[in-house]
Amino acid sequence: MSETTPTSHTFQVDLRGLVDLLSHHLYSSPRVYVRELLQNAVDAVTARRAVDPGFDAALADSPASVRIVTDGKRLSITDPGVGLTLPEVHKLLATIGGSSKRDEEIEGARRDFLGQFGIGLLACFTVASVITVTSRSAKEPDATVVRWTARDDGSYTVTEAPAAEHPEPGTTVELVARPGEDWLRPEKVAGLAREYGSLLPVDVTVEGGEAPVLVTDTPPPWERAYQSPTARRLALNAYCEEVMGFPPLDVIDLDVPLAGIKGLAFVLPHATSPSARPAHRVHLKRMLLTDTADNLVPEWAFFVRCVVDTDSLRPTASRESLYDDEALAVTRDAIGAQLREWISRLAAEDPTRLESFLSVHELGVKALARHDADLLAAMLPWLRFETTAGSTSLPDFARAYQPIYLADTVDEYRQVAQIAAAQGIGVVNGGYTYDAELVQALPRIDPQVKVETLQPGVISASLDPLDAEAELALQGFLNAVRARLDPVDVDVVVREFSPVSVPALLLDDREARRERHRAEAEAQADDLWGGILASIKQHAPRAQLVLNHRNPTVRRVSAIGDPELAGTAVESLYGQALLMSHRPLRSADTALLNRSFMNLLEHITKD
Repeated sequence: MSETTPTSHTFQVDLRGLVDLLSHHLYSSPRVYVRELLQNAVDAVTARRAVDPGFDAALADSPASVRIVTDGKRLSITDPGVGLTLPEVHKLLATIGGSSKRDEEIEGARRDFLGQFGIGLLACFTVASVITVTSRSAKEPDATVVRWTARDDGSYTVTEAPAAEHPEPGTTVELVARPGEDWLRPEKVAGLAREYGSLLPVDVTVEGGEAPVLVTDTPPPWERAYQSPTARRLALNAYCEEVMGFPPLDVIDLDVPLAGIKGLAFVLPHATSPSARPAHRVHLKRMLLTDTADNLVPEWAFFVRCVVDTDSLRPTASRESLYDDEALAVTRDAIGAQLREWISRLAAEDPTRLESFLSVHELGVKALARHDADLLAAMLPWLRFETTAGSTSLPDFARAYQPIYLADTVDEYRQVAQIAAAQGIGVVNGGYTYDAELVQALPRIDPQVKVETLQPGVISASLDPLDAEAELALQGFLNAVRARLDPVDVDVVVREFSPVSVPALLLDDREARRERHRAEAEAQADDLWGGILASIKQHAPRAQLVLNHRNPTVRRVSAIGDPELAGTAVESLYGQALLMSHRPLRSADTALLNRSFMNLLEHITKD
């Protein structure tokens, strides 16, 4: 069989299917149609400036303006831009994805364009059943007025219109609302135009309501001239409340020339979780791209919300978020550096504002200080840590205690804090987010500081032993109570320590806890799993219940002549010490405490 000659075919586009794709998959909402119309209008003005050097001079003192008129059923938007010729209408408006930004003569202005005319205009079909474009080109002195009319069934017509319909160069786009839709209502259009285009470098006016509404307010707040620093601060605070919804604790100027970024970082007035999803407001060439950007700043900078404008970062296909590429990564680092510089400047120049900031956002600063040695050194005197000397800074604590002992968890710290403080042992609670890392980094800042991990032996070694005669007199008591606590793998010793109000202290370490958990799992496992657990058995030190011989209750319990009753009393003391240590109860602990309670009830009943 001989080969047949391949035949070339042209893709057929289902416009209804494409509109559905745009409205339900590419764009988050039909509301973006206003943004697409504004983008096309502003780009047309930008292109007009490229081909007509006298354009701005001809406008005299009034800037280029875009006029939107709507009555709820029909909307028109008119711009004084570059316009379209008849061939351009056929080439661009009837070709999906075509763009008037491709003309070679305006290539130098390409970087100033906001979007793509072809695909953007199609987004209007999400709210309109008919789109009409009437345009007159500024490239030809005697250009004809061209009208292109398209319907959502995929059909379109192109005709020439009377010159009187568009006496000046520019373009008018008219939309006819879909039945039942209210996207063209004047108040809704004005709100969307203000949201997307408030910073655009042209005047945008919406007409159709009670009075024309000017929706643009330029230049951006960060570029305006103010009478004084105080006036600037008040104005920026008011701007933050208006667009971000909160009064900022402080305002930080952002300037990243590499990414063409200028803007502001507003410090949140309330604490927020590091895992909270940020919502930064990003404009692309003055058009709002998104107000929910979550990849603009480093993760540690969760205490700021930003409003910025960029002329070079890449938007995604929907132009509703930033493309996370290398350029954005470099921008994040640059913004992070400026935030670090702001914190360092506060530490050096304005301690009062720094303390106000830290009272709200200390966690964020600790997160940053982990990775920045210079900032850590500058901020350590201001950061507070929970210690056995109260809430204090690490440098102050290190001057009073050597070595510094670090409790890895909040529970470990709580077990020993009261006793360690009374014995003059310096312990820092490393159980809070980032605190352990910062304490361990302290020797890098001050080599004379020694930091050690807290072990039970540190506390027990500081407790005073009994004299030989008193300890000998308690041997019978100790033998009885050790037998009672042996099932929970806890030893019992008697020491003298402060404060006297604490009857018993439970000393434990992670190795001992791991071994008990392993043994408990082994007892409940089947033969195979039990054998595996038995093979990893460790000889870990046992937990110790340290009875305080200075405490009146312990003295009274140790004098009980009935071994059974003395054992029950010590089981109760163990339960109290267990609760003070904040350790989770094992099944063996629960059984022991239940038994001691029942034994006490039985003893009371006998009496």
